[in-house]
Amino acid sequence: MPKADLAGWRRVPIEPLAQKPVWTLAADGKTLVIEGIGAKEMLLAEKELGDGVFHVEWRFRKVNEPDPAAKPIYNGGVYVRTALDGKAYVQAQVAHLEKPPTTGDVIAQVPGVKERVNVFQKAPSPEHPIGEWNTYDITARDKTIELVVNGKPTVTWTDCPMPRGHVGLQAEGAVVEVRALRFRPL
Repeated sequence: MPKADLAGWRRVPIEPLAQKPVWTLAADGKTLVIEGIGAKEMLLAEKELGDGVFHVEWRFRKVNEPDPAAKPIYNGGVYVRTALDGKAYVQAQVAHLEKPPTTGDVIAQVPGVKERVNVFQKAPSPEHPIGEWNTYDITARDKTIELVVNGKPTVTWTDCPMPRGHVGLQAEGAVVEVRALRFRPL
């Protein structure tokens, strides 16, 4: 888990970096709060990693909209094998949406390829309801990326050309809480 000063982690803009606190530790010192409303950026570990399993426990904080017709945007992401500048990435999507990409899908931007790679699950997402904790276990081994959500395999991508990269999180459109970030090398 990042420390309060984010030592060992880097904020990477997707759009210009937000001019507000986006990545903060809760009062318990164990929960990372991602204030993604009005932000679109990555927080990447500065250490480059190879094969391993990235375990993340996260949940969306429920948004109470003053207008009942307004739909909150529940969106974010978990990264593996991502370039430190964020230009090439593998993202396990964190999104409460009716159509892909949604929680349990993988999207990637591969160096030298214009089109984004989409690996969408065939079954409904095993995401828990808004406000409840979800677990991601992302295994990166050789050219294969496997995503397991809440104990259920969702997608496997067997053609990842990036053998190493950085792990991290995305802030985009929602408040997300993270209580566990662990990488276990294989």
